[in-house]
Amino acid sequence: MSPTPMPPATAPSAWVRRFLPLIPPGGRVLDLAAGGGRHVKLLRQSGYQVVAADRDVALLRAAFAGDALCDIVELDLEDGSPWRLGQGYHSIVVVNYLWRPLLPALASALATRGVLIYETFMLGNERMGKPANPDFLLRPDELLTAFLGRLGIIAFEQGTVNAPRPAVIQRIAAVKGEVGILPR
Repeated sequence: MSPTPMPPATAPSAWVRRFLPLIPPGGRVLDLAAGGGRHVKLLRQSGYQVVAADRDVALLRAAFAGDALCDIVELDLEDGSPWRLGQGYHSIVVVNYLWRPLLPALASALATRGVLIYETFMLGNERMGKPANPDFLLRPDELLTAFLGRLGIIAFEQGTVNAPRPAVIQRIAAVKGEVGILPR
């Protein structure tokens, strides 16, 4: 029996897919460090207005040219400037990116009942491959600590995963406001 093939690297994160239904229909979503746009595509197909921010936006511009509900923002998120991406997002999605100085701004940029969906690598991933630099690897419980008391935690996980490739990750889904007020 042959092993099950891994999904392509361009497939959206299962974590993002899992919590996508918490975002209000038609809501405004920030995809921070959007890369090639795999989550932008998922969000647009799901009917959301998207702000896609990254340092290199060539792939995003090519993929979403002419889409009036997808704003592409080219900026260096790590240049030390204050938050420049606005406020009132119904959701912020961050996958495979870490710049610690931005963490407080993420909670502040969410609208009431806005959902943070975050997944990236943590310490231990250096044994699996890249990234291996500890500056870009979360410490144990770091996402939980960063947002506890600022957002209502819906789900938090950390540890080793095998798909889409072996990695050590940490992920959180959290909402601004009380968790009990979420629509079902």
